[in-house]
Amino acid sequence: MLLFDLLTPAEEERDRWTGELRFDVLLLAHRLSLATRYVRGLPETRDLRVGYFGASTGAAAALIAAAALPQVVGAIVSRGGRPDLAFDALEHVAAPTLLIVGSEDREVIELNRQAYARLRCEKHLEIVPGATHLFEEPGTLEAVARLAAAWFRHFLVERPQTHSEATQGEIG
Repeated sequence: MLLFDLLTPAEEERDRWTGELRFDVLLLAHRLSLATRYVRGLPETRDLRVGYFGASTGAAAALIAAAALPQVVGAIVSRGGRPDLAFDALEHVAAPTLLIVGSEDREVIELNRQAYARLRCEKHLEIVPGATHLFEEPGTLEAVARLAAAWFRHFLVERPQTHSEATQGEIG
C-alpha cells in the first residue's frame, strides 16, 4: 500500500489559505495517474493490481484517474467523497466502485446518489450510521476500514480481472 499527498508541501501551505488547489480535481487526477504509471513501471510492482482510496475531492481525482487507466485500476473506494466533481469521467469508470458516506452528511449523500446513478461500472453505495463528513464518531472510521478492506480484497485478490474484462473496459 502506498499513501501520498497529491499536493507539494508548498501547495498545501498555499491551499490552507486559498482552498483553491484541493478542488482542482483535474490536477489531482493527473498527478495520481502519473504516480500510478510510475509505480506500474517498476519491475517489483508491474504486475500488482491497483486500487484507489480517495476522500473528499481525492475521490473525484481517483475516479477521473481510473477512467483514464481502465486496464490498470481494479477497484475504487470513496470515503465521504465528492464523486460529483468527476464530471463526465463517471460514465467511463470501469473499476468496481464503493461509495461510503456518513448518514449525518446529508448533502454529500445526495451528491453521491447522483454520481452513483451516472456510474456504469459495478458499484455500491454504503451509508455508515451516525457518521458525519469526517467520520470522527467512535467506530465510524473502523467501519470504513472494514468496508474498504472487504471491497479491495474481493475485487483485487479474490476476483482478479481477466484480460477480456480489461479489454471491455477500455475507453475508445
